[in-house]
Amino acid sequence: MTAYWFKPKRYGYGATPVTWQGWAVVLGTVAVMVAASAYLRSTEPGYWGLGLMFAFDAVALIFLAIVTRRKTEGGWRWRWGGR
Repeated sequence: MTAYWFKPKRYGYGATPVTWQGWAVVLGTVAVMVAASAYLRSTEPGYWGLGLMFAFDAVALIFLAIVTRRKTEGGWRWRWGGR
């Protein structure tokens, strides 16, 4: 039996965390993105640091999307409420 950390949104596309593990993944990803972005902007001046920051943040968001999709009950699809 797989324990799901996220449930699908009632309207639209995506999911929301429903367990502490889901919230931990979301908040952990945000914390890593903020810390890495602050570090990269302070150590790499100019466009190089900005590019590294965006690349790192993109990788973190892809990781979050993969984990969220795998741990969502019922998968991801467009939803129209109760249907």
